[in-house]
Amino acid sequence: MRVYPAEAIRNVAVVGHGASGKTTLVDALAFVTGSSRRHGSVTDGTALTDYTPDEIERQYSINLALAHAEWRDVKINLVDTPGYLDFIGDMRAGLSAADSALVVVSATGGVEVGTEEAWAFAEELGLPRFFFLSLLDKEHADFERVFRDIKDHVTPKVVPIEIPVGEGVAFHGIINLFSKKCHLYKPGTKNGEYDEADIPAEYRERFETYSQELIETIATTDDALLERYLGGEEISRDETIAAMKRGVLKGELFPLLCGSASLTYGMRALLTKLVELAPSPLERSVIAERWGTPEPIELQATDDGPFVAQVFKTISEPHVGDVSFFRIYSGEVANGTSVFNAPRDVTEKLNHLSVTQGKERQEVPMLHAGDIGVVAKLKDTHTNDTLSTAAVPVVLPRIPFPPALTVLSIDVKQRGEEDKLSTGLHKLHEEDPTFRHEYSAELQQTLISGRGERHLEVIVGRLERKFGVHAELGRPKVAYRETFKGKAEGQGRHKKQTGGRGQFGDCWIRIVPQPRGAGYEFVDQIKGGVIPSKYVPAVDKGVQEAAVRGVIAGYPVVDFRVECYDGSYHDVDSNEQSFKMAGILAFRTVAQKAKPILLEPILEIEVQTPDENLGEVMGDLSSRRGQILGSEADGRLTKVRAYVPEAELYRYSTQLHSMTHGRGTCSWKLSSYQEVPPDVAQKIAEDHQRELAEASK
Repeated sequence: MRVYPAEAIRNVAVVGHGASGKTTLVDALAFVTGSSRRHGSVTDGTALTDYTPDEIERQYSINLALAHAEWRDVKINLVDTPGYLDFIGDMRAGLSAADSALVVVSATGGVEVGTEEAWAFAEELGLPRFFFLSLLDKEHADFERVFRDIKDHVTPKVVPIEIPVGEGVAFHGIINLFSKKCHLYKPGTKNGEYDEADIPAEYRERFETYSQELIETIATTDDALLERYLGGEEISRDETIAAMKRGVLKGELFPLLCGSASLTYGMRALLTKLVELAPSPLERSVIAERWGTPEPIELQATDDGPFVAQVFKTISEPHVGDVSFFRIYSGEVANGTSVFNAPRDVTEKLNHLSVTQGKERQEVPMLHAGDIGVVAKLKDTHTNDTLSTAAVPVVLPRIPFPPALTVLSIDVKQRGEEDKLSTGLHKLHEEDPTFRHEYSAELQQTLISGRGERHLEVIVGRLERKFGVHAELGRPKVAYRETFKGKAEGQGRHKKQTGGRGQFGDCWIRIVPQPRGAGYEFVDQIKGGVIPSKYVPAVDKGVQEAAVRGVIAGYPVVDFRVECYDGSYHDVDSNEQSFKMAGILAFRTVAQKAKPILLEPILEIEVQTPDENLGEVMGDLSSRRGQILGSEADGRLTKVRAYVPEAELYRYSTQLHSMTHGRGTCSWKLSSYQEVPPDVAQKIAEDHQRELAEASK
């Protein structure tokens, strides 16, 4: 494997909506260049970058994967990313490691939610972008319609540099607006070969329209070219390409190319344009910080700079362990070099330095600045970590992985697999930072969270396949609370005679409601020593212990004050344990009279929805006992804010996805605890009693 310097590298993230043809495109580009020996297929399970069992079974990308295509003495690192929003974390990781983005749009489906998400994050990163209109050989493909869709809904700065000859089953050629020639593809071609011909007469008018638009658009980004163009002067291809590249780097132009990856039509032209127009790592810099100081440091992709790289993806492989994908932002690195992870204060050795082509890895002696590599078995380095040197310790900005939207409980089907479950969940979080897990002692459940139900179903499949854990998903419990609406007082008396020294504790307490969020307070109002001061704290402990077990449905009691104001004791039989029991009994007696109520967590939810789904979304939130706070325009979407009980949001993200055809997104945070309606509280209490009865059998 040849090792390339920074000026001969292009790092391109291939992004777009699911099923738009990204993986097929990456496969075709690698095959046409000879970098891959086989032209694979997603449907056959042979695609270069969809190689895991779950991807082959489901026939869509789940993980970020790497491939490369060598073309015109340039290495194009292709970062294939998932398109479905459940796996958006890997899309963000791929874009963060790239210097440009190739946004793939289906010629049949047009702009979809995955297109918009990928575009928005690429724009946030300031990446130069290209569009590739795929699947032109499919039925209902429509170049004009999808071009307008991109222009209207993504960016008005898109400019075609190719137009198709024929569409659907009739698609057989591409007109290159730079060369002013038509590429007619040979039926059955395997490597995208074509015959170059003059522009067909029936396409002449269309060509003139698009060609004029291209030249005018490019000229407007360069005053000198504009003046020459308006003066009627001919502008050469080289000048046009150079001006377009400047426009691409500035974010003033977004070229649109087209083709069919399955037929390999348009692959050669796309490769050439990526070489000519996409930036090399030398043309982009990154701002980092010296570890331990706020001092910024600008990193250039030069070999003589300090070594700095970031791990943007981790996968776990059987018999190998963790495999780390990293991008070098400065300096070069040789196989076997020791590097430094400053935040974790650990030195790592980069043994078996490799580049990857799908699932295959090939060792290389070194990697230059700007390149992407993989290494296995790092001791304590994880996704988002920066590797540098002890002499110049550096930390790069972290990849902003999105929050979880769906929470489910998980449990093993077979006893004895609990430890393996914990290990497996930890490993899977290392692979996918958008997946999280925790054990809730209060709910006595292991909770897992992710971007959607499909995401969590994939996690369960991986647990079984990789770690031998047979698990099932369930509904998470809700962390209800209990409190009081009224005052009450009463006695707790514990007396026990068993022969010899007995037990005696006697206390009187008063329960007083506190404002929401005030917590628990214990007030010692004992006078005259009716309870010795050394036993009063034991009453407090007893009350708190009883309060944790609840009054109505077994949930912790909050926001109340207990005043201990009277009692009695025995010189011989009284002790701390006796007064703790007296406190427990007093709470149980008095709590029933203090008008106990059930509280539920209320979440403040923010939903972004297309306008056409606004009514349905607001109606659905209201049906979930939601209180609508308002709505406002948010770009192309409308943002709705509401308070909704947590218990009513089970599987909400799935329902929102269905209502909005995948375009709706949501986020939430805990707002407060509020009283549960009586009918709902009664059902919760009945369910609790039923669980107690079943547990006692």
